[in-house]
Order: sequence, then C-alpha cells, then structure tokens
Amino acid sequence: MEAKRIVVKIGSSSLTDPHGELDHEKLRDHVDAIAQLKTKGHEVVLVSSGAVAAGYPGLGYPSRPVTIAGKQAAAAVGQVLLLNNYAQAFRDHGITVAQLLLARQDFERREQMSHAYSALNELLKRSVLPIINENDSVSLAELTFGDNDQLSALVSGLIHADFLAILTDVNGLYDKNPHQHRDAIRYHFLETLPDHLLNETSAASGSKVGTGGMKSKLRAARTALSLGVRTFIGTGTGPNKLVQIIEGSGDGTYIGAENLKPSLKVSKQWIALHSPISGKIEIDDGAVHALMNEGKSLLPAGIKTISGHFLAGEVIQIVDKTNHILGKGQVNYSAKQLNEIKRMSSDQAMDLVNGGHPEAVHRDNWVPWNATLHPVAIERRKR
Repeated sequence: MEAKRIVVKIGSSSLTDPHGELDHEKLRDHVDAIAQLKTKGHEVVLVSSGAVAAGYPGLGYPSRPVTIAGKQAAAAVGQVLLLNNYAQAFRDHGITVAQLLLARQDFERREQMSHAYSALNELLKRSVLPIINENDSVSLAELTFGDNDQLSALVSGLIHADFLAILTDVNGLYDKNPHQHRDAIRYHFLETLPDHLLNETSAASGSKVGTGGMKSKLRAARTALSLGVRTFIGTGTGPNKLVQIIEGSGDGTYIGAENLKPSLKVSKQWIALHSPISGKIEIDDGAVHALMNEGKSLLPAGIKTISGHFLAGEVIQIVDKTNHILGKGQVNYSAKQLNEIKRMSSDQAMDLVNGGHPEAVHRDNWVPWNATLHPVAIERRKR
C-alpha cells in the first residue's frame, strides 16, 4: 500500500463509556489502530475530542457540564488527562506524540495558519504523531468551530492530506434514519455530497457526549472535498480497522472520487475559506476571460467599479457585469487608489499612485469561486 498522509478524527462518543466518562479500552483500541497505520509507513495526524469527558468527573460534576464555563473548566482539566492517556498508550508502540490546541482565530489569521502548517509538517517529518483539539478552555465563546468535525476537515486541507477518517458511533450515512426505519439503506460510496443529503440529515447529535451529529460530519466532508481530501465516515473496532478503512473495506461511507484535485496552497486556503471580505470589484468581459480562462492576474485596465472601503492587502470579491461572483482575491491597492487607476494601463497606474505592482490582484492571490468552496461556518453562542 502506498504511504499516505492521513487525518483521523475521533469523536467523544467513540471515546466514552455509557456514563459519558473516558473509556480507556476504547482509547487503547484507537491507539492500536493508529499504530498499525504508522507501522505501514503512513503519516498520521489525530484530531481527538474527549477532553470535557475526561475532565468533568474530577471537578465534581455528576454529568457532562452544559454551561460554557463548566465546559471550559472540564476541558482544561481533561486535556491534560486525555493527552497523558494517549502519550502512555502510544509510548507502548514507540510513538512520540505532540499536542496542538487550535482555535478558530488561528485559521482567520494568515500568519498563524502558516505557522500551524509549518509546525505540523516538521512534526510529521520527524515521525511524531500530532494530537489536535480545539482550544476549548480559551476559545471565544461566540466564535468556535462548534465541534471537531470541521476542525479535522480544515486540518486535512492545511497539511494536504490524502485521506480523512471520521470515526463515530454510526456506521456511515443512510438514506433515512436507520433507528426509525428498518428499510434504511446505507451509502457505501458517494462521489459528491448533493445539497439534498445535507438538508435532509438531522443536525442533532447522536449521543449525549458529542457536539456534532451526522450533519456536522457531512459539512466537514464537504469542506474536505473542496480542499481535495477524500473522506470516510463510519466506525470500526480492532487494531486493523484503520488499515481496512484506508484499503476501502471500512464499515461506513466513503465520500469523494480518487482523482480529486490537489489541495490549494495554504495561502489560497486562507483567502478562500477564512478571510473576511472587505469590498467588491466589478470587472469587464476581457478581464473575466483572462481570470477565468487564461489563468492571468487582474490588471487595473479591467476594473469597472469598486465597492467598499478596503486597504491594500485585504480580500475582496470579484464580480462580472451581472454581479455574479467570480472569486476572491487579495488586492495590491486600496479602494481609493483603485478608483483613481481603474481602466488605466499598468504603467500609468503605477506612475499615478507610485505603486510597485502592475496587477490589482495577482493570480497567486486569487481563488476562483467554486460551489463547494464556501467560507467555513462557525458556531455562534450566547454567553
């Protein structure tokens, strides 16, 4: 089997016992399966939930806390316990682990996103197993991933993974709820994720300890697909379960064709998925053709109108004369400057504003719109 870069996401329901506490046998089962992948030469990143489940019993809570403060406190205690359990179990296989706690803001800040990419690459190069969780203890309550499903998808794109395995307590996606309909049929393979499947899937979590239901996993799969990463959603037991999943015989649903386009560069992932939109530029037909069909940059000569008040380096939408969104790009000039130099040749434009760029938006800082490449949804909670 060809060596691959794999992200494994383990949900709380796959790590806890019936009382919602950390189940050490389940954890050991996952560790043994990941160790098998590493033995076969694969690079693995683990995105693991379970910190709140590991921490709340030691704080005196009778069950999983429901307040934000309670969850943050439980996560702070549980993250230490969870990582210690993982480190000890992986140590038995001769595997060194590292911990990375990521917050939503780390992806919104381009420099921090780039640092996370560099750190993960260096760890993988040195055969270390990174274990990632959301930084629940300090994340802004109103600005979070909401669950680790979306985080695992973003991480898989960030490191240009070949495969994302989302392990849960349900063996895949069905055409209807298998708990309510005996004739429910499971999808073994889906090349894409049609809107109707997302719309018809419940957002409710299937367990009392998890925060993400099947809809959350499908949204994560859609994000992963848009970033060029095939995805599996399902379950399994035993040390060979992940090897079986990678080989195509896992107990669940595979999403995405083998010939997906490669992941976008990290800088373009930030533009496409995470950057705030600061304005809008309408361009003429010639510029549309150059951008969309010839892979060229946007020059001042092709700009018709500018909307918004943005600065150089910010991200804007680019639209055609019908206001159809063509994509997003990082501009080299402010809105004020572009209003002065629109319709001009690049030489004239640079002379007028004393600029150093012939392009208004360089092709390396431009991402065409793709129907599957939506800005990542975040969960907003009230305090």
